[in-house]
Amino acid sequence: MQQLNNSELKEFLDAKVIQYNNPDFINSDPLQIPHRYSLKEDIEISGFLTATIAWGNRKSIINNAKQLMALMDDAPYEFVMQHQPKDLETLTPFVHRTFNGSDCIQFMKSLKHIYTHHNGLEGIFNTYAEVDSLQLAIHHLKHHFFEIDHLQRTQKHISDPLKKSAAKRINMFLRWMVRSNDTKVDFGLWTQLSPSQLSCPLDVHSGNVARKLGLLKRTQNDGKALAQLDEALRQLDPKDPVKYDFALFGLGVFEKF
Repeated sequence: MQQLNNSELKEFLDAKVIQYNNPDFINSDPLQIPHRYSLKEDIEISGFLTATIAWGNRKSIINNAKQLMALMDDAPYEFVMQHQPKDLETLTPFVHRTFNGSDCIQFMKSLKHIYTHHNGLEGIFNTYAEVDSLQLAIHHLKHHFFEIDHLQRTQKHISDPLKKSAAKRINMFLRWMVRSNDTKVDFGLWTQLSPSQLSCPLDVHSGNVARKLGLLKRTQNDGKALAQLDEALRQLDPKDPVKYDFALFGLGVFEKF
């Protein structure tokens, strides 16, 4: 594909956003899991857990997220807040790639701590959000998540942008929570935050497409690449830069661009 100028690129990507940012997208995406719920905290917790295991085969992600919700009696917030030790034992067999039952049990304890002492996941991000970024807030989420007794091994399942991570899965979760639900895809639940603060979930697909389109020069999908991509997308739409996640992802996954 020949290099497009800025206005051509915006026109091309805006059309792709319209193509993919609609309810049909949900049918093949892990985002379908939080869409099963109506209670705010159920949406948050199911979304956070689903995003946490969102790497690898998408069918496997969706199937394992459904299994995890079933182990929580399809009431994730109630399970997190009211679980007894014997309830946690039912999570022991769970596994998705390197995220195992022990990690899962630690996540339940840490989520209970977050909702009991930090006003929930939203409370963390409202407290630590910067004017133009939520990356520092992700760092603080990890800190508070593991400020209780925890398994050392479980720390790897929450990324830290201050350690140069692109934090793809948490940025995807934040897109779900913060972006408007005008198209009934994302939820727009966290109204104190703005889509302008979001960062694009950067993975192999979105990274490769962004490089082909000239939006990204850096070859690694790390924190520096994320900052570079954020800057490019904010030039296309400063108010809602992460809408282009739909375009980059759709081009990469569905169109093999």
